Amino acid sequence: MSTPFASAAPYYARYRPPYPGEFHTLLADRFALDGSQTVLDLGAGPGTLGLPLAPLADHVYAVDPEPAMLAEGARLAEERGVTNISWLRGDDACVTRLCLPRIDLCVIGRAFRRMDRGRVLADLDEVLAPRGGVAVVESLYRPGDPRPAWLTVVEEVRERFLGPARPGQSGQSDRDDWDDLVDRLAKSPLSRVETHQWNQPVRHTVDEVIGLQLSFSSSGPDRLGDRMAAFETELRRALLDHDPRGTYARTLRIGAAVATRPRR
Repeated sequence: MSTPFASAAPYYARYRPPYPGEFHTLLADRFALDGSQTVLDLGAGPGTLGLPLAPLADHVYAVDPEPAMLAEGARLAEERGVTNISWLRGDDACVTRLCLPRIDLCVIGRAFRRMDRGRVLADLDEVLAPRGGVAVVESLYRPGDPRPAWLTVVEEVRERFLGPARPGQSGQSDRDDWDDLVDRLAKSPLSRVETHQWNQPVRHTVDEVIGLQLSFSSSGPDRLGDRMAAFETELRRALLDHDPRGTYARTLRIGAAVATRPRR
């Protein structure tokens, strides 16, 4: 059965901004990644996390329930000459049934919101190597954070076509959700938790702003249906009316939580 993520997959692969290099440097240092480790990218999408980690690992297992996302990831891997990734269909409920080797590092992006956090952390405890761990990374939002005016323009157009946005549809995690995530980690078998944050400047063209909206299941092609062309036209007009230069900047606040077993 097709899901909203299927039609959004090509836009997700092309228009989602990559995570900052500081995140990958953190993982390389924290887990001594030297090309001999096994990495699990859970809720991988098109490999936003797994593909950049592949050069640092012996093998990456990218797991996602949506075949279209896996197909996009496999396409990107072929384009980049990356051959040490296996693209596996599955979700957080099947971690212990995938018959994976011992995992040195599991990375999870915003898909962690949709997972049964308690269960998946218990399952990961079963498959992680003794010194293994989990790294969860998200775009964060704090009340009072600077907010560029062009995002309001986008939201106004989205609302005209799709109605008011629900929490989480912005692609950012709010403070309560992030705090809950960190608390879940601290109460899991992987209770040694460290958190990090970075500010990531991003600049978008008009096409990239539109493509980013189409990458969300909440505003992707399946949701828009036959209104998609009109949505693109209206959003383009509104953005250029707001700033005819056609470049839209913002700063993303990126949060990462790294969890390992307590030292004995």
